[in-house]
Amino acid sequence: MTWEDVSNWFSFFYDYFIQHGMANAMAKTLATFLNFVVVVLVVILLDILARKIIVQVFRRFSVRSRTTFDDFLVSSNFPRFMAHYVPVVVLRILEPQLFKYFTGFTDVFMRLTDIYIVVLTVLVFRSIMRSTLNWLNTKERYKDKPLESYMQVFMIFAWVVGSILIINILTGYSVTSLTAMGAGTAGLMLIFRDSILGFVASIQVSVNDIVRIGDWITFSKYGADGTVMEITLSTVKVRNFDKTFTTIPTYALISDSFQNWRGMEESDGRRIKRSVLIKQNSVHFITADDMEKLKKIEQMAPYLEHRQRDIDQHNQENAIDKGLLINGRNQTNLGVFRKYVSNYIKQHPAINKEMTSMVRQLAPTPEGIPIEVYCFSKDQRWEQYEYIQADLFDHIIAAVPYFNLELFEVPSGKDFGSLQPSRSVDS
Repeated sequence: MTWEDVSNWFSFFYDYFIQHGMANAMAKTLATFLNFVVVVLVVILLDILARKIIVQVFRRFSVRSRTTFDDFLVSSNFPRFMAHYVPVVVLRILEPQLFKYFTGFTDVFMRLTDIYIVVLTVLVFRSIMRSTLNWLNTKERYKDKPLESYMQVFMIFAWVVGSILIINILTGYSVTSLTAMGAGTAGLMLIFRDSILGFVASIQVSVNDIVRIGDWITFSKYGADGTVMEITLSTVKVRNFDKTFTTIPTYALISDSFQNWRGMEESDGRRIKRSVLIKQNSVHFITADDMEKLKKIEQMAPYLEHRQRDIDQHNQENAIDKGLLINGRNQTNLGVFRKYVSNYIKQHPAINKEMTSMVRQLAPTPEGIPIEVYCFSKDQRWEQYEYIQADLFDHIIAAVPYFNLELFEVPSGKDFGSLQPSRSVDS
């Protein structure tokens, strides 16, 4: 079938009406209307047939193929969008003949068809991008990457290009001149300021490996303390431990300070750093009676005997007068307690022996002398970590009285109520 045959088909109604004596203007109007109805019906039929054929063929192909990428294309309606090209291309070809008697309408409908093609192309591109995103999310190496933000950048670029083309189609004005490009760039920078900042931040976050999806972060400024669920072009979505959600501007990850716990989770242990406060007036030198009592603690007997021999030897060599206990070298109940706690945490099965482990005395405070435990648990999971930490300090707190030490505790109302007022005696 030649182009002349197509033209004759569109002249069928006009020739028919003229042969039956209809006025020329009425014949043109009625023929154009009927041609339009016929073309619309043909286009709808082509769209239905093309959609069924292309979608079915694509689904069968995706089932037989080994890759999953085509499955994501099907789920994102890629075949359906591609099927729409068939009727719209046919319509674009037939439009000059459709309005052959009213050429003024031809330009209008051709512009509308071109706009539809531009929008359809952007939708096809979006379908491809979504399919790519979903496919990459199935790969282990990309699961923790901010892919969503990159897709949003590409989509913004696609819609900007599409908008420029639509403006060009509607106005016929070229937007490629330097002046137009400069004004357009300034306008886009103003409109998409946050998106541009987010895009730059997303690149830096990804390249520098600052945050990944699944990381536990603490961002006090925004009240975030939980797991990163999503990183997009403009926001980072955090699910807090109380099951609430917090959104953080993406660019805040590089402009503000926050805490990422990934290093702890990837390490061999999780740090325990906590103190107990000892009353200063409960600290004293160990007497012989105290020594005998402390030797009954299995972990301390060898240490106490070895340590006391060194002290006695030093005092004898230097002729120290032990008439007063303060003279020379002496052991204190606080020093022995520190050694006991140190031995205890080193023997605890839940403490990582390959990492730093120590018990240290901090500077005295108005509340007492802080004895700090610094070590690392083997299990980094939050629940297990808290259990291990509580288990350690349950034992340490209960052990304090065995060394004739006292823990500091702020007096409560009951403590004040137990004080008996002094009575004056009348003479």
